[in-house]
Formats: sequence, structure tokens, C-alpha cells
Amino acid sequence: MDIQYTQRLDARRRALAQADRTHARISQLRLAIVAAGLATLWWTGPTSGWWLLPAALFAGVAVIHARLLGRADRIRSAIHFYEQGLARIRHEWIGHGRSGDAYRQADHLFADDLDLFGRGSLFELLATTRTRAGEETLARWLLAPAPHETARARQEAVRELATRLDLRETVAVIGDHVKVAVDAPLLRRWAASTVGLGRPAIRMAIGLLVVVTVTVFATWWQTGAFGTLALGLLIAQVLVAMAFRPRVIAVVEAVDEPAHDLDVLARLLQVIEQASFESTYLRQLQRTLGGDRTASSDIARLSRLVALLASRRNVLFAAPAAFLMWATQWAFAIDAWKRRVGSHVPHWLDAVGEFEAVLALAGFAAEHPACTFPDLVDGPPMLIAEQLAHATLGADAVPNDVALGGDAAHLVLVSGSNMSGKSTWMRTIGVAVVLARMGAPVRATRCRLSPLAIGAAIRVQDSLTDGRSRFFAEILRLKHIVDLARRERGAVLFLLDEILSGTNSHDRRIGAEAVVIGLVDTGALGIVTTHDLALVAVADRIGPHAINAHFDDRFTDGQLRFDYQLKPGIVETSNAIALMRSIGIDV
Repeated sequence: MDIQYTQRLDARRRALAQADRTHARISQLRLAIVAAGLATLWWTGPTSGWWLLPAALFAGVAVIHARLLGRADRIRSAIHFYEQGLARIRHEWIGHGRSGDAYRQADHLFADDLDLFGRGSLFELLATTRTRAGEETLARWLLAPAPHETARARQEAVRELATRLDLRETVAVIGDHVKVAVDAPLLRRWAASTVGLGRPAIRMAIGLLVVVTVTVFATWWQTGAFGTLALGLLIAQVLVAMAFRPRVIAVVEAVDEPAHDLDVLARLLQVIEQASFESTYLRQLQRTLGGDRTASSDIARLSRLVALLASRRNVLFAAPAAFLMWATQWAFAIDAWKRRVGSHVPHWLDAVGEFEAVLALAGFAAEHPACTFPDLVDGPPMLIAEQLAHATLGADAVPNDVALGGDAAHLVLVSGSNMSGKSTWMRTIGVAVVLARMGAPVRATRCRLSPLAIGAAIRVQDSLTDGRSRFFAEILRLKHIVDLARRERGAVLFLLDEILSGTNSHDRRIGAEAVVIGLVDTGALGIVTTHDLALVAVADRIGPHAINAHFDDRFTDGQLRFDYQLKPGIVETSNAIALMRSIGIDV
């Protein structure tokens, strides 16, 4: 994919250079036409009509120029698309995408622990969506694992779209690439609002009043007749406008912000409607957008109505707009649109959001061809992965195997020194489960898992505002994880880092042992890391379904060296004192 992206990027850059040259030539041509028009006007005078020829030519060239500028903008968006794709492939993407911090949820059972949001997060790696609906859907999928049946259907769709680079580029060049278009929550709320202007008959009557008024005024202007009638009709228009003014203002203000970037939404809907799909999941999304009229045509119509309404703000058109009751008429048209199709808008936004989320996962799959789609199986809790590495780390990430459930251990107690890779390994496993249950591939040579909910206590923090110490926050998290394991009847993966490190060693050993044994007794699977070698005895208490493993290090030539390889058994070394000495602390 690196080679394909590079080739397309070079081609788009050449196309942009050609477009820029053409733009310069057309700009010179327009200037020449203006000069010719002025010369013609000077030589022949305004009454001859010869100046209309260069004026018409200028208008035609302006249309062509506008199309060229639009094409150049799309080429720039394509260049940005491939540059960002290459940055992700080469692991140069961190800090250049969307962090997704707005989607963080306080006390979520694994989001912060697994770095799903924030700088360098899984969300930043995945979020290539064009609309807020797509972004929200992607965040929701990260936070809430899907049933295996849904995840399998998404897998099929992701596989299909991963090979559709042309389609992914087409979506990427819709609209401005520097922002996320279409505020879905605002559009949903507007579509569901009840502010209305009245029956269609009223709209027709107002339109008829304007037509009659314009006709009578034109007659009066030409002949001088019907002056009194014209004045009466104008007064009638003013009275009608005043009567409807509060409701018109409500409609206009309500639609103003939600209607931003509707053209982006319409074009994206059109891409989905017109594409040919094989997967059941994508074809179902298409059916959601179908009907007597397509979703794209309805959204495009709303975009045109809003644009016509906004034209009243043009200073040159303000007076005619008032005379034509412009705001009132187009407000009625927008209200009629909402009455007719407003109830469909949430379903359309859902379909767009899901399509974009699947497309984002497809981009991840295409850009990481070494990843594999996990085998999602039903049955007792189990997780098996070979050569599993963290999805957001670079090519130097060290893979490890994991086997939990079935004939393998249900609990792995991991000991090891500081910075040896214990927490990263837990996050690697957690992120893999999140990706698998989204319908995405995972960074492994082989993966197989049952439906597993995740409960993690890796990055639990105190809260000054809530008056909670770190220890109290941790035991609350542990209670939630235990409750989850009971509720899910053991279909849970728990990830506990340095469990109960905020208390004395005696209480820690007793409390940690009780929590871990209680979780295993529900049938849950888990990883527990510790520096306290007294806790590794928990494996003996549980029996054959628990094992000890460790990460270690070597201190050579004054430097700590890690291989990040998981090894069986209990760690036999520590590095705390060596680390302190390595930074100049006398110990």
C-alpha cells in the first residue's frame, strides 16, 4: 500500500501542477477579455451592444474557471488523503489527527486505560471520517463492543472496502479536508423539532399574494393604473409578514447552524447510494437511504433551500427580498421539507455514520496488510492470539503470544521490573479485543476470541473535585469490574495493573487475592501485573487455571536493556535501584 499511495500521490501532485498552470493561463485570458470588453465599449459606445460579446465570453470563461478551481481543490484534498495515509503507514501520524478527547467518558471501564482517545490514541489512528456522524459512530464503536454477529457483518464490509481505494479517495475529497463537516447532533435536533409555520395552504396563499402584488406593481409602473390596489397589496404583505415574523425567525434561526456543509452530506449520501456493494452490511445501509426519493436528493434540496434563504443577506438583494417576502416564503419551504422527510434524517445520519466508520476501519486494514481478521466464535470465554503487537506502535513493536481460556490458563500473573513492558502488553491485548469487536483486523498472525467485555484498572487516578484518593478510585473500579463479570457470567477480560498498590503490603495481598480469585471464580479471564512478588502466590491458590509469567531486563554498560518478550515463571531480577543510579541518584 505504501507504493500504491506514493504512486497516486505523485500523480495527484503532477495533476495539481498542471491545474495551477491552466489556472494562471485562464486568469490571464479573463484579464484580456476584460480589457477587450472595455476597449469595445469605448470604441462603439454602450448603445451598440458589441460589448455584450466579450461580456458573454467572460461569463462563459468564468464558469469554466470555477470548475477548474473546484477540481484543483479536490486534487489538493486527494494529496492530503495520500499524505496522511503514508504518515500512518510510516508511523508519523501521532499528533496530526483528531484526538477524540470530546468522546472520553468519566469512569469508563477501559477507554482511558487503553488510550482509546487522546494524542497518539487508537481513535487518532482510525479517525479518517468526513462527518461528525462518522466520527461519533467510530467513537461509539470503540466504547461499546458489538455482538459477534454484528462484528462479523462489519468484517465482511471492511474486507470489501479495504480493496476499494478509488471509493475511499472519492469520499476523502468531498468538501474541505481540514475540518469535520456536518454537525450531526444539531441536524438531528432540528429535524425532530416541532416549530412550524402552518398548513401548506397558507404557503400557497402567501405565494399567490406575492405574485399578484408583483403583477399589479408592474402594471402600475407601466401604465400608472391600479396604484391604490398596489399600495393595498403591499400593506397586506407587510401585515402577513408581521403576523408570521416570530415563527419565521424561529425557523430561520433553527436551521441556520445545523445546515452547514449540507452539500458535503448530500454528496456523501450520493456516493453510498450509487456504489455497488457485495457485503450484506453495506447493502442494508443502501436500503436505508432508498425509497421513492433518494436521501441525497432530499438533502441536496434542503441545501438549495437554505442557500436561497441565505441570499436575502446580500446587500444588493435585501430590498427585493423584502418586497418578495423572500424569508417568509423560503422558511415555509424549509418547514414543508422538514414535515415531509424530517423523520428520515436520523436514519440517514446513522447510515452515513456507520458507512464512514466502516470506511475508516477499511483504511486501517488496507494500510496495515499484516493485520489479520480475528475468528469470532461463540462459546465459553477464550482469547488466543499469535504474534500479537500493539496497533498504534511502530514497526519495532515486539509481538507476543497470548492464550486465555479453554485448556489454557484463565489468569496470567505477570511480574517484572519497571519499564519492561507489562502494562504495554496488557494494553496490547485490550486494544486487540476492542478492534476485534468493532469488526476490524488486529495486529497478529492469528487471533480467535469469544465475546468478551473488558474491565481494566491500568490508569486509575485520584479526583480532587470528587474528593477521591487514587486507592478509593481503584477499589471503586475493581467493584465495577467484579459486578461486570457477574453480570456477564464470566464473559469478561479483566486487566489489572499493580493491583491495590496504594495500600500496605499486608492489606494489598489479602485484598488482591480476594478480588482476583473472585473474578476467576465467575469464569472471567484476566491479566494481573505486579512488582510485589508476594502476590504471585495467588497463582498457586487458584491452581492449574493460573500461571506466572514475567518480563525482565539486562543492565549492561550502564544502560538498561529490554527485550519485551514474555517468559514463563516469576521474574528473578529487579531494576529500581539500577534505574535510580542511572539518572544520578546515589543509592
